[in-house]
Amino acid sequence: MTTAATTPDMSKRASFLKQVRDALELVFSSRTATVGLAIVLFWMGVGLLSLFWTPYPPNAQMFSANQPPGAANWMGTDHLGRDIWSRVMAGTQVVLLKTRLSNDPPIVIPGGVAIWGVIGAVVVGGLLGVNAGYRGGLADQIMMQILDAFIAFPVIVLYLVIVASLGRGDLIVIAAITITGAPGVARLVRGLTLDIKTREYIRAAETRGESKWYIMLREILPNVRGPILVDAMLRVGYAIFAIGTLGFLGLGLPPPDPDWGSMVNDARKYIYANPLAVAWPALAIATLVIGVNLFADGLREEIMRYQR
Repeated sequence: MTTAATTPDMSKRASFLKQVRDALELVFSSRTATVGLAIVLFWMGVGLLSLFWTPYPPNAQMFSANQPPGAANWMGTDHLGRDIWSRVMAGTQVVLLKTRLSNDPPIVIPGGVAIWGVIGAVVVGGLLGVNAGYRGGLADQIMMQILDAFIAFPVIVLYLVIVASLGRGDLIVIAAITITGAPGVARLVRGLTLDIKTREYIRAAETRGESKWYIMLREILPNVRGPILVDAMLRVGYAIFAIGTLGFLGLGLPPPDPDWGSMVNDARKYIYANPLAVAWPALAIATLVIGVNLFADGLREEIMRYQR
């Protein structure tokens, strides 16, 4: 009896472990993806560590202003005497690890602003794209015209319009990333759907009398998850850069949690006195974006090689 009961569980566990092993082999077979993953994991580790420990409180003014790196302050101090390394560590949380829904009362959910913004773009864009591609006709043309109008606008202009209209906050930045990213995801999913809807298993589902929503959600979307996943990882890099840009323009995430873009903006006023205060958060943004892009590019190359 015990053997019969545990066999399905053991089979599921073995299948899951095999999928994990295959995914890791796919990643590590690409040097580009491996390097990118190492960079991303480094910053994830820094962010996780900062949840429990930082050398000093990120917002505490404990030292002399604009001090160079030393034993007490590895990256030096900013214009207010705050430890830059502690603030860089805390900035990782905002991007990758946690989203603040409100300050009073404080409500925080797991997952960084960049992650949730991309998830929103994938969900909205995926639903719009699969609808347009599968249904076709006039609905497809109208939807694509509207999405093309959004794509035609410079992304930074859309960011500024959304944030200036709705105000600052984590949810506003997530909404901005979602709105600007969804049209691109929709076009990708639409193109994939136009190809997949001609396949035999779609015809079989239609013959069985399955609803359109069933076919779109259960037959089409699961078969386009590979390209969507790679595209989503690339969009995480774009979202990180967008958060830094909004922070630099003073329209990013509000205090108290520091973000890298606002750190660059604050420090640029004192760039001649302390150029490293600008360089460190800018380097953090650059390396994390490069890491995400390398990981996505390497994974895409391996998936395409595997499919061939």
